[in-house]
Amino acid sequence: MVNMDKVLKIAKEKGASDVHLVFGLKPMLRISRDLLPIEEIEELTAEDLNEIYDYFVRGNLEKDNVFKETKKLDASFEFEDIRLRVNASYSDEIPTFTLRLIKNTLPKYEDLGVPDIVRRMTYQPQGLLLVTGKTNSGKTTTLNALINDINETQNKKILTLESPVEYKHTSKKSMIVQKEVGEGRDCLCYSDGVKNSLREDCDIIVVGEIRDRETMDAAIETAEAGHLVIGTLHTKSCAETIDRMINFYDISDQPSVKYLVASLLKLVVSQRLLKGKTGKLVLVPEVMVVDNIIAGIIRKEKISVSEIEDAIQSNLEKGSIGLINSIAELFVDDKITLEQAKAQIEEKNLEILNRTIMQLKIKKGNN
Repeated sequence: MVNMDKVLKIAKEKGASDVHLVFGLKPMLRISRDLLPIEEIEELTAEDLNEIYDYFVRGNLEKDNVFKETKKLDASFEFEDIRLRVNASYSDEIPTFTLRLIKNTLPKYEDLGVPDIVRRMTYQPQGLLLVTGKTNSGKTTTLNALINDINETQNKKILTLESPVEYKHTSKKSMIVQKEVGEGRDCLCYSDGVKNSLREDCDIIVVGEIRDRETMDAAIETAEAGHLVIGTLHTKSCAETIDRMINFYDISDQPSVKYLVASLLKLVVSQRLLKGKTGKLVLVPEVMVVDNIIAGIIRKEKISVSEIEDAIQSNLEKGSIGLINSIAELFVDDKITLEQAKAQIEEKNLEILNRTIMQLKIKKGNN
């Protein structure tokens, strides 16, 4: 029998972000993007994995029914002073687990590497702010650091919708209500939670994930009604985010949606995490502040990704930050290698990257 307390203690001590429990393998830890086995634990058997299932479900009939009916389960779990996001699924009819370790103490917003314009935008009385990026790009950490900053500096009612709740916030200057989304939880789906928020006298609604048209509709309606909506999408760039939002809708509905998005969207931050030269992860942010030029591009019949990217690049004085600028800055500050910098952009933009690097070196006096 595998000792899960021991596995979690080792993961915590080694600073792992994730633990993978798969049949036939030793428990694997994700540490700074690398997968490393826990050598002192034996390879996991089918019996081990069924016992691990019992360890996390703890006889909860609702969770057990969800897993048996849907063959997947997302749940939160507490161990000592950390919280876990537990994902269970099947592989060859044997349970398999991915555990995300969440520290109870959030890093300070200024230590994340997220530009300050993102924090300042939370003072907007209404509109849409989006934090985007691929899986494991730090979206949840950024989102919760923003919530924490608002909680400490503004007097607002904040409603969060999460699946599952990861960081537990304590009301400070603001009032925070956290709801877990899912079968048998606080609300059935994100769209229901967002719609109901209109009756809950909220100032800010945080949507853990906008993944379908219904949730997008509800977020737009809520922002239009005079609230600030902060949400996340799984997209790899600011331009792709706009494309994804519009493509939730049928072609016949897209012209009207474009006008709504152009007027309500205030900012998109798209982030990536790279393993830096010191072995620690560094954040690569792209920020799009929606001004009249970008709003005009969104309203066009055909949205051009390159046109949006050019508009971001020419809007630096208003707080926008192009991906190339972020990458060049990290290279000049000796946080990533030139190879890493080049790998993050398309080949056609290499000349622009080299030029930006030279300009930054001259500006910083490193020539």
